[in-house]
Amino acid sequence: MSDPFDRPTREQRHEMIAVAAYYLAERRGFAPGHAEADWFEAERVIDALIASRSLRADQEQTEQHRTIRNALILRQPESAL
Repeated sequence: MSDPFDRPTREQRHEMIAVAAYYLAERRGFAPGHAEADWFEAERVIDALIASRSLRADQEQTEQHRTIRNALILRQPESAL
């Protein structure tokens, strides 16, 4: 099962932002008048987390491809080199 932080759907991203905004509001004691600021801060944090995870996933895939390529090179008979 894939981690939704790697490549979330629009709906998953929205849900993550909503949860983060809730916790930001909770941390402030749910004082009124800050909902929009909480949402924007949650959006910034979640998007940064998604970007970080996505970059890491891309790097891991690149590393997997490199490992497979190197393994195939090592398995080639000497006459093919």
